Amino acid sequence: MKSNERMNTAMCLAAADRVPVMCQLSLGHYFLHSGIKPLDIWYTSEGFAEALINLCNRYRFDGILINLSGRDPQYERFINTIETGETETTIRWNNGCYTVFPNDDNPFYYQPDGSRYFPSFQEIEPEKLYYIDPWDLTAVTYPYTWGFENEPRLLNDYFPSFHFDTIKIVKEKVGAYSSVHAEVYSPWSQFLELLNYEHGLMAMMEDAGKTKACLERLTEGTVDLANRQAACGVDAVLISSAFAGAGFISPKHYKEFVLPYEKKLIQGIKEKHPSLPVYTHTCGSIGDRLELMIATGTNGIDTLDPPPLGTVELEEAKQILAGKTFIKGNIDPVNTLLNGDLETVKKDVAWRLQVGKPGGGYILSSACSVAPHTPPENIEILAPLAEEYGKY
Repeated sequence: MKSNERMNTAMCLAAADRVPVMCQLSLGHYFLHSGIKPLDIWYTSEGFAEALINLCNRYRFDGILINLSGRDPQYERFINTIETGETETTIRWNNGCYTVFPNDDNPFYYQPDGSRYFPSFQEIEPEKLYYIDPWDLTAVTYPYTWGFENEPRLLNDYFPSFHFDTIKIVKEKVGAYSSVHAEVYSPWSQFLELLNYEHGLMAMMEDAGKTKACLERLTEGTVDLANRQAACGVDAVLISSAFAGAGFISPKHYKEFVLPYEKKLIQGIKEKHPSLPVYTHTCGSIGDRLELMIATGTNGIDTLDPPPLGTVELEEAKQILAGKTFIKGNIDPVNTLLNGDLETVKKDVAWRLQVGKPGGGYILSSACSVAPHTPPENIEILAPLAEEYGKY
C-alpha cells in the first residue's frame, strides 16, 4: 500500500495494511537535520520543499505537512546586509527593520527600535481583516500586507500566487505516493497572533462583540485560503488551533470563541471539497474538550499531548473519539523523543500502537512538534516500529 493510500485509509477511520507514521517537525529540526541551509528553508519555497521531502524520506513518513506559506521569489531585493554569527544570523532590511535568525529556531522580525509590532485592539476594524499569517517574512502587519508589499491586497486577490508554490513543488515531486497536507491558522489563533496573546485574551473579555466580528472576518479569509490549497490537490488540510487548549481558555470560552468559527471554517471547506479530510491541531491540555472539538465537524484531532505535557490518556481518547474522528499523535515529544534513548522510544511506541491501532483511524505521531535537537535516530525508528507492531 502506498503512503498516501495508507494515510487516507486511516483518515477515513479504517484499517490499512499498518498504522501510518507522520510527525510534525519543528522548523528548527529542519534547520539542523535536513541538509538545507536554514535561510533557504525559511525564505524560499524551493528550499522548504526540499527540506520537507528530505526528512520525509529519511524518516519514512507517510505524509508531509506544509506549514509555511510559499515565499516571494524576489525577497532578496529587500535585503540590506546579512550578519552571520556562531549561533544566529541577523538580516537587516532596506526599510530599517531586521530579523534575528537563530540556527535552531524560528526567526523573529523586529522594528528599527527593537520592538515587535502588534496593532492595538482599539485600532482594529473588523471589516479590514481577512487572514493573518504570523510567520510571513515580516510577521504581523495591519492592515495586512504580504512580505514587503506597501499596500494591502484586495480581497478578491488577497493571496499572492507564490503563496502556493511550496505546495505545488511538493505535490509535483512526491504527491504520487506521499500524503501532502496543507495548514491554515484557525480564526482564534490568528486573532491572538494579531494582537499578541495577552492582549487578545483581554480583548475577548473586554469586548466580546467586536472580538466575534473579527473572528467572523478571519473565518471568511481562512475558508478562502483552505479552498485554494485544496484546489492545488492537497490530501488534507490541518487547522492549526494551538491556543484553544486549557492553558489559554476554558471550555465555556471555547464554545463561544472557537467552536462556532472552526465549525463554519470546516463547513466552508466541505461545501467545495466534501471528501477532503480536515483535522485540528490543538496543543497542551485538551482532555476536557474533546467532545467540543468533535462538535466542530473535524475529521481528526492532532497532538493529544499525554501527561505531563497535556491531559490526554490514549485509552480514554480512543473511547471518546473512536468512530468519530481519527487520532494523530500522543507520543511525548519531550520525555520520550527528545530526552529518551532508543529503548525508551521502543517501549513507549509499542504500547501506543497496541492501544491506538485497533479498529483503524490511528496515525502514529509525536504529540506536538518534534523539537529541534531531538536525536534523528529516535525518529528514524518510528516507521520500523509501526511495521513491527502496527500491522493489521
